[in-house]
Amino acid sequence: MVNVGGSGADGGAAPEPGSGTSQPAPQAVARVARRPSGQLETTRANRRWWDASADDYQAEHGGFLGPVRFIWGPEGLDEAHARLLGPVRAKRVLEVGCGAAQCGRWLVTEGARVVGADVSARQLDWARRLGSGSGVAVELVQAEATALPFRDGAFDLACSAYGAVPFVADAARLFAEVARVLRPGGRWVFSVTHPIRWSFPDDPGSAGLIARDSYFDRRPYVEEDSAGHAVYVEHHRTLGDRVRELVGAGFAVLDVVEPEWPDGHQRTWGQWSPLRGRLLPGTAIFVTERRRSG
Repeated sequence: MVNVGGSGADGGAAPEPGSGTSQPAPQAVARVARRPSGQLETTRANRRWWDASADDYQAEHGGFLGPVRFIWGPEGLDEAHARLLGPVRAKRVLEVGCGAAQCGRWLVTEGARVVGADVSARQLDWARRLGSGSGVAVELVQAEATALPFRDGAFDLACSAYGAVPFVADAARLFAEVARVLRPGGRWVFSVTHPIRWSFPDDPGSAGLIARDSYFDRRPYVEEDSAGHAVYVEHHRTLGDRVRELVGAGFAVLDVVEPEWPDGHQRTWGQWSPLRGRLLPGTAIFVTERRRSG
């Protein structure tokens, strides 16, 4: 789930997800490259990719994510048990890269006042649809994560479960924007693919256990069409890079959580599988707090 694009308030009737009324056709991938990709190319590619893939994504993963559930990643770590955000009742919360806003709806049931932001109009259609079906609504905004359309200090907490952060070229700018809209002392908690996974093939089987690429190769992963145009882009940072970006944006890093693969969890999700999960961390969750001035 990504979070880029123009700003616009939630409103109007959503197209029926899965009906094909507004979902663009997926672009064919001709090749995969590791090469530079700036913010404009990244934004255009990922916005279109998520608009084209939202229906398939929700069909494949919606059962695991649930309509009203806060799951931090493929390992299944649930915020209902982890409580990484701390108390949320009566707090104003921003979900960055909310996708279909499953996490945001769970926060609403916990008494939070939630705004979900995402780049993808089709994912926001799903958010409206699931909100209507579950009876738990979230305020929705189509907005760019690096240019959030909110006043300074508007939120008490911010969160993102595999949303936005790896899908922008300038994560430091994203972190600075989150810091701006958070009050001093507000938590910013987000999960991403664990950076060590970038050294290994994107394979859930035994081939995915052999390191192939340099952990320090920070070139983005880019899927291209036959003309060489990016159709999907994901950006890599090392753990140290992430910490430096966060500190530079004014955050204190309180914890980095690496969920272990639970016994009995047999679900394979892309590169995440029981085989790899028992041996390698698959998710990194950064628990941070906006520093108080002085």
